[in-house]
Amino acid sequence: MTTHPAPHDEETANCHNCGAAVSYHYCALCGQETTLHVPSASEFIHEFVGHYIALEGKLWTTVRKLLLRPGFLSAEYIAGRRVRYVQPLRVYLTFSILFFFVLKLAGTPVGKVDEQAATGEPMVTIQQADPGTPELMILRAVPAPLQQKLKAFNARPAAEQSKLLGAAFFAYVPYAMFILMPLFAAYLKLLYAGSGRRYGEHLLFALHTNAFAFAMFSLILLASFLNVGLLDFALAVWLIVYLPLAMRRVYGGSRAKTFVRWAVLALLHLLSILAGIFASYAIAVMA
Repeated sequence: MTTHPAPHDEETANCHNCGAAVSYHYCALCGQETTLHVPSASEFIHEFVGHYIALEGKLWTTVRKLLLRPGFLSAEYIAGRRVRYVQPLRVYLTFSILFFFVLKLAGTPVGKVDEQAATGEPMVTIQQADPGTPELMILRAVPAPLQQKLKAFNARPAAEQSKLLGAAFFAYVPYAMFILMPLFAAYLKLLYAGSGRRYGEHLLFALHTNAFAFAMFSLILLASFLNVGLLDFALAVWLIVYLPLAMRRVYGGSRAKTFVRWAVLALLHLLSILAGIFASYAIAVMA
């Protein structure tokens, strides 16, 4: 049986991965380290967690710039200064995971159904609807199997309905929020039509600003839970004024035009979020 030598802590003249000639600590072609050694357990853990959450030292610089300087990271990335900061997608995923973790940990009653709202009575059917009314037209557009699923869900106890909707929120809403990022960028593309900005720049801005929003909502939840004076109010105010300030830094323009664009963007994004949450609840009801 052929045995292979164990990796050691020596630099080699050629990359072990692609065979290219190397002269420094990393291969210029594939990026692999040239100094090899048997990894420790802590390195395995760091690599595993770091694959999902940005844990590098530059994270703290990125967080500080993201939270305190609206639009700075997007402007830096567009200007080509990128290596010193965590990549935008990882920043978004980090704070998205953090927000939904804090939201669940805080026991926020997402999808809570009122006892009085869950009567257990059958939903209105086509046979029960008054002829010639808009209600009948809507009911006819709903397939019969869908009506049966809605009826079965409505017949469940309120506590069970709340449990199902809450589980659906944490199962689907994080993905819905991520799917909304390209749509957020499309809104920006329309609002800044003729500016010469590429779609990728708008998507970059969407990732940074929504990562900031997740961070602020997490801090607001923690401040409310700890009952720290007016901190949650101050964080909410900063959350509101952050986006127009970031838009001015990255896109320029007058305050009046930026305010109008911000108002339209905020409304469209809010409607999109509500649609995403509704779709998540619909999946739970249909299941």
